Amino acid sequence: MNIPNTQEMPNPFGGPGPAPGGLPFPPPGAFGQPMYSQGMGSPGYGFAPNAPMPDVFLVLTVQLLVTFSFVTVFTFVESIKVFVKAHTWTYFVSYAVFFVSLISISCCGEFRRKHPWNLIALSILTLAMSYMVGMIASFYDTDSVIMAVGITALVCFTVVIFSLQTKYDFTSCHGVLFVCLIVLIVFSILCIFIRNKILDLVYASLGALLFTCFLAVDTQMLLGNKEMALSPEDYVFASLSLYTDIINIFLYILAIVVRSRN
Repeated sequence: MNIPNTQEMPNPFGGPGPAPGGLPFPPPGAFGQPMYSQGMGSPGYGFAPNAPMPDVFLVLTVQLLVTFSFVTVFTFVESIKVFVKAHTWTYFVSYAVFFVSLISISCCGEFRRKHPWNLIALSILTLAMSYMVGMIASFYDTDSVIMAVGITALVCFTVVIFSLQTKYDFTSCHGVLFVCLIVLIVFSILCIFIRNKILDLVYASLGALLFTCFLAVDTQMLLGNKEMALSPEDYVFASLSLYTDIINIFLYILAIVVRSRN
């Protein structure tokens, strides 16, 4: 059987960003806020006594392993690349599953704290997101994907370590970041109608910067010693927040790498 050259197949998503039309994957906080507790108020080092840090990073590690396993398969297995590019409708089905799961976890406080249903919903969301990310990666050359994965790992590791050690309280900027997210979404809609490579590169750069800031804020919310903190019961929500931040960073960096190389 002759396998077509997938590098020459058009990208059906149309926009400069990771999602169809260039829209970012929305962070969970855009639909509902977790049960915040008042932090200790004085920024410092160390974790709060009840901080859900170990559970969050364990769940997050599993999520990222699943997602980047999908990316690896979709990037290196040519037959799968051909299949997903011939059936792009599966992307939109996955996006619908992702969106419903995201709304369920974000808006239903009791549901996201009820074991094991919260983990089941998070697993479904992770699989849907992993399929979408893998499908997006399949439309780009292997070198660009590998480079984006490496840069994302370096950026995220640096931001997390810095957020855990710095005395500056990034959680006080939470409201400003959501305003910036709305502006970014408006900008992405503009990019749909104005096709310009420079504009696409600017959009991807702003998106990567914005979600890097979200990653810093969400990381500090786990500490419990800042202005805003997460309840220990919201470890699923916290894992989801960090997960969507990292995935958005990866997809925007991938867009930057591809635009820069072109």
